[in-house]
Amino acid sequence: MATNNPYQALVEGFARLLSEGEALSPAGLIPPKRPPVAADAPKALIFAPHPDDEVIIGGLPLRLLRELKLNVVNVAVTLGSRADRQAERWQELKNCCEHIGFGLVAPREKGLEGINPIAREQHPQQWSAAVEAIADILAAHRPSIIFFPHDDDWNKTHIGVHYLVREALGSVGLACQVVETEFWGAMDAPNLMVESSAADVADLVAALSLHVGEVARNPYHLRLPAWMMDNVRRGAELVGGQGGTAPRFAFATLYRLRRWENGQFYDVLKGGQVLSSQDDLSKLFQPQRETNDGSYHSNQPRGGSGTHLPFNCGAVADQT
Repeated sequence: MATNNPYQALVEGFARLLSEGEALSPAGLIPPKRPPVAADAPKALIFAPHPDDEVIIGGLPLRLLRELKLNVVNVAVTLGSRADRQAERWQELKNCCEHIGFGLVAPREKGLEGINPIAREQHPQQWSAAVEAIADILAAHRPSIIFFPHDDDWNKTHIGVHYLVREALGSVGLACQVVETEFWGAMDAPNLMVESSAADVADLVAALSLHVGEVARNPYHLRLPAWMMDNVRRGAELVGGQGGTAPRFAFATLYRLRRWENGQFYDVLKGGQVLSSQDDLSKLFQPQRETNDGSYHSNQPRGGSGTHLPFNCGAVADQT
């Protein structure tokens, strides 16, 4: 039927691209060039509930690797609930991390089991052992930044990983920036929107496609750009301020940035912060380095009323 709707071709174009994407294959993918990372570079750890979460929320970690030359390491907290797929998922995860440039560690050979709120309540001994395993990783790597899901990320394992990492932090004498992530359940109050370039998103989609068994049943890698586009819509109001003008981003990821120190979280931003692909990440993420005595040196200013400002970024913290 004839129509004069100027948006029909646009919508049909989205549908056509999605269909065409299903015919694409990761076979023969050449990994993008990884930037040189110093052996003693500060670390950012991603605590991924499942293999694939590391790149789904990987917009900011990828920029930290490429722009600040941080050593980004994915911690494979679980390898999924299907025992018959765990070895295969581990290999797919290795392929993904090697492609995108992230390091990879696991708390146990087959990942942790029972990482969910019910197991936390009903199996305290098993849960304590899992917390200890994550605490050991934190103590061994001494990260400057960690990524983990927020406490209402819908999926039971995502929520479990939030409490697992939170409890492990409480048992390790560590001060670091913490970045909470979202995927299954949107955060009510994210405070950071980070733009990704089209090139970065393409690399994330390619890496995600290497989780071959998972995307075969649900080609969610093809929908990652659309999800990141919708993040711009949400972030324009939730982070940028209600009624504000949306940034001219195509793709972004939403996060909540805080700091962990002395056994508790501290706010580091007054209002929301929007970072374009051209902004200097070091204004918010100026990693600290561990001293010889095991403590951390920081010239971080302290705010009043329990508020900590980010390293070297007092002026940035006042922006919205």
